[in-house]
Amino acid sequence: MTQQTVAQQIVSVLEERGVKYVFGIPGEENIRLVDAIHDSPSIEFILVRHEQGASFMADVYGRLTGKPGVATATLGPGAINLLLGVADAQSNSTPLIAIAAQGGLERIYKESHQVIDLRAMFAPVTKWSENIYEAQSAPEVIAKAYNEAINGRPGATFVALPETIESSAAVGETHIPAMPRPVSLPRQEDIKAAADMLRSAKHPIVLAGMGIVRDGASEVMNKFMKATGLPVATTYMGKGAVDDRDPHALGVVGFMAHDYENFAFDQADVILSVGYELSEFKPEKINPKGAVPVIHINTFSEDTDAHYPVKININADIAASLQALQQELATYQAPAFSAAISDAITEELAYGAEESAAPLKPQQIVSATREAVDENGIVLTDTGALKMWMARLYKTYAPNTLLIDNGLSTMSWTLPGAIGAKLAEPKKHILAMMGDGSFMMNSQELETAHRYQIPLTAMVWVDQAYGLIKWKMDMGLGHHSEVDFGNPDFKQYVESFGGHAHMVTSRQDLVDSLKTTLAADEGINVLFVPVDYSENMKLIDKLGKVTISL
Repeated sequence: MTQQTVAQQIVSVLEERGVKYVFGIPGEENIRLVDAIHDSPSIEFILVRHEQGASFMADVYGRLTGKPGVATATLGPGAINLLLGVADAQSNSTPLIAIAAQGGLERIYKESHQVIDLRAMFAPVTKWSENIYEAQSAPEVIAKAYNEAINGRPGATFVALPETIESSAAVGETHIPAMPRPVSLPRQEDIKAAADMLRSAKHPIVLAGMGIVRDGASEVMNKFMKATGLPVATTYMGKGAVDDRDPHALGVVGFMAHDYENFAFDQADVILSVGYELSEFKPEKINPKGAVPVIHINTFSEDTDAHYPVKININADIAASLQALQQELATYQAPAFSAAISDAITEELAYGAEESAAPLKPQQIVSATREAVDENGIVLTDTGALKMWMARLYKTYAPNTLLIDNGLSTMSWTLPGAIGAKLAEPKKHILAMMGDGSFMMNSQELETAHRYQIPLTAMVWVDQAYGLIKWKMDMGLGHHSEVDFGNPDFKQYVESFGGHAHMVTSRQDLVDSLKTTLAADEGINVLFVPVDYSENMKLIDKLGKVTISL
């Protein structure tokens, strides 16, 4: 029997932990690892067209499954290309493992072809970053990378695998016992103090963050909201934490202007923050003077911020904490509040339901998408002006049905991310939504989806500009510059990758095309929707005049 190599040993550790996919590109220095993955009976190697795409696929796969997505690349430029998606996972508290090749041990200490200090480069954007220096330590290093990615605050980890180690004979134990995830229960004295603070408040409000979705606590959060009658606003990434059909669900906060939901925080005297992280948006938006006390519930303590004055810090399992708090509150009912915020959102959506030819207003695209996508379908919304409109108006009824990146908030993650999403949730309809600027950054992954026969539906908002930056310039400068560009012939472009392109002509055409494409769930389909972003400044002008009293 041929002795295992370290590369094969690493794959065995990944197999033991249930890894199903590794996304990446081979290079001279990681050919043995890629070949070992290829020979694995339980892991499929997904060959991508750019390492950035691999990291985004792993990022979204980890976000939806709660298990680390795995991405790999060669040394030097290949590893550098992985960096963006790895940093994105870290800022979004998403489990991910990146494994990059490195030069042999005999040359990593000096100036050498394609060798840079990868461990140091990844350290600022990961929970843990390390080189493998001894063949014997390889299984433990990979096992630790897995444990670090999922335990505590989830995040990204990085391992550099020197070429001389990768090709070495395996030494020592391959089987490394998995580390059980710890579960921490809330202290009763903290729960009682939180309940007392809420009872004494005249205008309490709940801020629901992405931790609720990540920890699978949405069902408990909805029960808590119904039982207490507390109004709940979510962050962009917390969408789906509560059912937007519930009258206590206010919508989202975090928009760059003073949006409807902000009025609820203006009047708040206690904020119950559940699963929120500072990376989602700066708390100054909802607590500008830092005067409103915060009850913080999450699996970890939040970073220090003058506008996030935590008075009670409950670091424990989110679902268990909410259940304990609901029990402690017993017959408590929050003070009544008006439906003014919900009515304002409904009014915008009614405006979006109006039929017209393209170009479509953002409100029309959002309402048409909600009409076409089923309740459990997953929409990935890229960074740009469209993110603002989708976050504000797209109603969610279940967790992980609208994925928004508001941590690193990078562009171009949704198209490759949709591939990771489909592999994570093969039975659900997946829609990748992006602007034309984002589309052209990672559109090469259309070929990846085509080659692996992974159904992919994308919607591109077409305005031939970096629309969000144009919006910001118009707000801040009164004009814009250096934001406009041209596009290729999109139909020919998509067809050259083996896909089908459709140029949307009206709102109803968008609804019908989306329904047909998502129901068929096959092939590569890209819908191009001309958008009228003149609504951007109209919205800012409108919000500047709005006053809401609860």
